[in-house]
Amino acid sequence: MPPWLLSSLCCVLAARTALGGGSAAAEEEEEEKLIRVLVLLPQDDTYLFSLGRVRPAIEYAVRSLRESGSGLPPGYAFQLTYEDSACGNRALFSLVDMVALQHRRPDLLLGPVCEYAAAPVARLAAHWDVPMLSAGALAAGFGAKGGEYSHLTRVAPAYAKMGEMLLALFRHHQWSRATLLYSDSNPERSCYFAMEGVHVVFQEEAFHMAVHSFDESSRHLDIDDVVRALQTGERVVIMCASGDTIRNIMLAAHRQGMTNGEYAFFNIELFNSSSYGNGSWRRGDKHDLEAKKAYSYLQTVTLLRTVKPEFEKFSLEVKSSVQKQGLHEDDYANMFVEGFHDAILLYALALQEVLKFGFSKKDGEKIVQQTRNRTYEGIAGQVSIDANGDRYGDFSVIGMTDPEAGTQEVIGDYYGKQGRFEIRPNVKYPWNHGRLRLDESRVSEHTNNTPCKSSGGLGESAVTGIVVGALLGAGLLMAFYFFRKKYRITIERRTRQEDCNMGKHRQLREDSIRSHFSAA
Repeated sequence: MPPWLLSSLCCVLAARTALGGGSAAAEEEEEEKLIRVLVLLPQDDTYLFSLGRVRPAIEYAVRSLRESGSGLPPGYAFQLTYEDSACGNRALFSLVDMVALQHRRPDLLLGPVCEYAAAPVARLAAHWDVPMLSAGALAAGFGAKGGEYSHLTRVAPAYAKMGEMLLALFRHHQWSRATLLYSDSNPERSCYFAMEGVHVVFQEEAFHMAVHSFDESSRHLDIDDVVRALQTGERVVIMCASGDTIRNIMLAAHRQGMTNGEYAFFNIELFNSSSYGNGSWRRGDKHDLEAKKAYSYLQTVTLLRTVKPEFEKFSLEVKSSVQKQGLHEDDYANMFVEGFHDAILLYALALQEVLKFGFSKKDGEKIVQQTRNRTYEGIAGQVSIDANGDRYGDFSVIGMTDPEAGTQEVIGDYYGKQGRFEIRPNVKYPWNHGRLRLDESRVSEHTNNTPCKSSGGLGESAVTGIVVGALLGAGLLMAFYFFRKKYRITIERRTRQEDCNMGKHRQLREDSIRSHFSAA
């Protein structure tokens, strides 16, 4: 081979090598700047957090970051993959399949929401060092971030945060006793976990609680029986159920004479959605007038609403996208929709901080650390995440301010980060404060009025002690028998009609969502 030809061939080979190396480096840089996001939410639109409802909000956030030019570092982009979690094991299978088949781990997990689906995914996320942001997994058990849930950040207020708000409300009114009443009928058991969060917070304060549950989907449910059970408990009642069931309970309470100032009723409206605890008394039926009177003794706890102009634009765009899918309802921008939008913003902020310190998107633990102890502007207002990776909750209390007209307005606001409860001026409460603040049991009240007969030589104090002790003992035995027979104070797994759900309940224990409520 002539020397000149050999020299030319070497030059060509060198050029190809250089080009190949440059191409590989470019591909590596492109891969480094591509953020793979796996979204795990149910396809079923009966869920408030279905893919059809939440996807427009996530894509709105991604588009806003891209258009702003400052939300993500230069060259970085999101690649979104949506998978049906089915609110169960399918979420875990989707994550494992992605890794096994594509040989790539996601850089970010969004969801799941359902407690049963979130537990194994959160555990695997911690093992694989993948950040997991969710507007769900709100049960008290996920608050233990020291081990298996270390990579979970909750961008919606956990149920325990609502418990803290109710604790502040009780301190304001100087109460220390409550009855917790909730429906435990749907598969995700939202009201069960909500009341568990309240129970955990109240238990830490040594509050006395009576707990009652019922299945509002049962054909055999007797609301009058449920209300009669309340009369054996405490005078401050906290309820969680569907809006129609709450209305039926209040109507029954009114008919049984419980709306006379001796009871205070609180209704929990979950997720900023009328699906749970809609506080409106009006239905346009023959019971409206009676319901209006009953609701004057009911106050509704809900997430703080926003009037931010950007939120209006966001809400309209989400509504338009959801309606194109054939979904028509009142609650287009609920807590989950807002939360997953804000999760994208939070991740972008955390990633920027991590990159400044010389780390990369693969340093999941570093990114998780940057999501905590942080306040930023979300779509509906300020979002504050605490040191444990849980969002502080801001709540409002809605009450009837004009019993004649039936007008319901916000009468107080709670700001979670500050732990401050602010009552609006000139608020008038319908209940008897002195009556509700009594710590003595009803048995004690009864025995205080019991006349003493001849002592037969015993001292008056001795007779009083014997009488009080005998009546108290008899009352306790009767109460124990009644509750043992009809209503159970501790939360149990459902009986025969819930056998189909037992697999999920068993999975709850296996997945270590440790429930203090069940053991209480």
